[in-house]
Parts: sequence; C-alpha cells; structure tokens
Amino acid sequence: QVQLVESGGGLVQAGGSLSLSCAASLRTFSSYAMGWFRQAPGKEREIIASIDWSSPSTYYADSVKGRFTISRDNAKNTVYLQMNSLKPEDTAVYYCAANRLGYYRARSDEYDYWGQGTQVTVSS
Repeated sequence: QVQLVESGGGLVQAGGSLSLSCAASLRTFSSYAMGWFRQAPGKEREIIASIDWSSPSTYYADSVKGRFTISRDNAKNTVYLQMNSLKPEDTAVYYCAANRLGYYRARSDEYDYWGQGTQVTVSS
C-alpha cells in the first residue's frame, strides 16, 4: 500500500522558517511528479509547489514564489518544501501528493496519492 508521510510542520513566528518533508513508499518514486498543496480553514485546497520527475523543473504559486523551495531526493523517496519568510497567511494544513503523469498538474483530482497532512501555523 502506497503511503506518503509528511513531517516538519509546527508553530513559527512570522518571518521564520520551516522545512517540510514527505517520505513516499512509491516503488517508482522517481517517475512521479510531486506536489505540495495547502488548505486553510474555509478555503479550497490549492497547489503551491510542484516538481517534475525530471527535476529541476518546478512550479510555484505566486503567493509563495521567492519564499518557498521544493526539492526532491529520489534516492530517499523524499520530497521537501523549504519555507522561508513565513507569513500568517501561510497558516494551513500542508499536504504532499504524487501524480503518475510525471509533470505539473494544478488540480488536486489529478494526483494519485496523498499524505495525511501536517499543520503549519504562523503567528503574527
């Protein structure tokens, strides 16, 4: 059974940094595109970063561009999200997801596997 397990969330002050990790039990992890989504209370889940199977092709939402960095280590079946200069509006549950197409996709229904989510809270 495929599992994606996020870690690294928590509480941080505005301007601080957090690093999220997502370990995937995908046998062919390197062929999947990986995405990070987030969902704030009362809002829809949105994609904020994605990395293609053939990194370093990446995508960032405008709201996080220049502050967040997505990367992957195929040897460890892990994708990372480095979050710097965090703002209160970054507060959300963050999810990693995998899509077998191997390339950036914006819609959550185009992803095949999901993690359970990790809470990120940024205080002002």
